[in-house]
Amino acid sequence: MMKTNVGGLDRILRILVGLVLIALAATGTVGAWGWIGIVPLATGLLRSCPLYSIVGLNTCPLSSR
Repeated sequence: MMKTNVGGLDRILRILVGLVLIALAATGTVGAWGWIGIVPLATGLLRSCPLYSIVGLNTCPLSSR
C-alpha cells in the first residue's frame, strides 16, 4: 500500500492542473506534452507522490495512513 503524502491544497491543485493540461492536450492547444497532466492528476487522486517519498516531503496531516 502506498503511503499518503499529498494532502489538502496540494491535492486540489494537482487535480486541477492535471485536468487542465489533459483538456488542453485533448483539444490540441498545447500539443502532446500536455498529456503529462496525467501525472499530477494521478498523484492527486491517489494522494501519494513517489517524488515526495524520495525527497522526504509530506503535505498530508494524516500521514499515518
